[in-house]
Amino acid sequence: MHELMDVLRRQAHYFGPELAKTAYQRGLAVTKPDGSTQPIPITATPVILDAEEIKRRALLSAKLASATMKMARSVLGGPDAELLLGALSPLERRLAQATWEESRKLATTRVDYFVSGGQPWALEVNATIPAMQGYSDIAARTFIEVVARHVRYPEKALASLLTLNGNNALALYRALLDGYAAERPGKMPDTVALLCRKNDAQVTELRWLCERFREFGADADVVHPEDVSGDDAFTVNGKKYDLVYRHLFVRRLEQTPAPWVEDFLGVVPGKKAVFLNPPASQVEVKTTFALLSQAVTDAALAERAGLTPDELEAVRAAVPWTRPFRHGPGVGPDGAQVDDIVARVAEEPARFVLKRAWDYGGKAVFLGRSVGTVPYEERVKGAYGESKTWAQLCERAATDTQGGGFVVQEVVDTQPEEHLLCGQNSVLPTSFFVDYSAYASVGLAKQPAWGGVCRGSMSEIVNIVGGGGVLPLITTEVASKLLLAWKAI
Repeated sequence: MHELMDVLRRQAHYFGPELAKTAYQRGLAVTKPDGSTQPIPITATPVILDAEEIKRRALLSAKLASATMKMARSVLGGPDAELLLGALSPLERRLAQATWEESRKLATTRVDYFVSGGQPWALEVNATIPAMQGYSDIAARTFIEVVARHVRYPEKALASLLTLNGNNALALYRALLDGYAAERPGKMPDTVALLCRKNDAQVTELRWLCERFREFGADADVVHPEDVSGDDAFTVNGKKYDLVYRHLFVRRLEQTPAPWVEDFLGVVPGKKAVFLNPPASQVEVKTTFALLSQAVTDAALAERAGLTPDELEAVRAAVPWTRPFRHGPGVGPDGAQVDDIVARVAEEPARFVLKRAWDYGGKAVFLGRSVGTVPYEERVKGAYGESKTWAQLCERAATDTQGGGFVVQEVVDTQPEEHLLCGQNSVLPTSFFVDYSAYASVGLAKQPAWGGVCRGSMSEIVNIVGGGGVLPLITTEVASKLLLAWKAI
């Protein structure tokens, strides 16, 4: 534990409300359908990691994201394509079929981890909207500035302290520029569109990113599907855009159709603007991740996907045992052959978690060790309308085909941590389960300097929109400089 944490715990009631207020003003918020906003809580107690460890996790994520994309391509190009396509909505399916062969670049992905005993264990890969680059920067930047002023850190040195901590918005921008340069050699985009729904839950984050892109030199705007048109260019209100960054769930277009945008999303890397983060539902479907885990013990599967030794080693080292959840034989979590995966999982609920292969927000995630608790009962009744024992749930989930059915994962043993949660009028001790997410790019010539983001929740199923908060992620070097300033007072 870094010595700064003791200082923060003693001093948080002085700076915590200002931290919460400023972070909210900058965009650390969830936007509701009516356009009103709700603050995302921030902690006065950060996650402190060596810069080299942050870099190591980003490189690990790059290998896992690349391997996951390869696995998705392999499945869609083979006889078992329905394993992934069957999980998707009609428009997601149509776009996946139209674009998967050409989709070789993902400007940004996010791998979510739980850390146990210092080892990060990858729970899933996010490739549809791997968000929170803005949220993470707002949290870290605001924390550093507020705490630095509280400990009387030299104002003139504050900019270098922020630079030292890293910048996910800058990494995203560089990933987009590198991808654009690969598609348009010798050129830079004059205009950048950040495409999202009006009143998107994360629109304040998009506005933050847009402001940062402008600081970096881009003519950037947040735009919405209903405003886009153009016969030969991506055009909004008469302005043409060279590069488009998509922050838009395809399923939202099914709820509010936008034919022009649907057509645009069906061509990679874009026929009317360069488009570097295409819909990649097939990559994020948890069945793909389960097959990646299975490839560790299935050499033929690994070979068909074209996994490199480095990628396979990354899977072996950081992916907990995960399998498609259906009746039949397989290799269990201990490496032994089992006659039936479902029966094996039903026998030991405390060891496993069931997840719907394609779903948002953690609604259909069932922890075996939570059987008998109120959250377990609420989730089961929400999914199936009635209470079920673990054995009954396993049997039902094994035959449920909605969203591509379920996968099973060996649970990562993580314990809640004590943090100080800041409101604009309070600082409260809170017990949080904390995850770590690391960003990565796929298919670019080099990785930008990606960092990570940390979320906390009172539930083991961590989700920002569904409740929880953001913990500032700062480097050990930054923490040490802040501590030194405090000691000098």
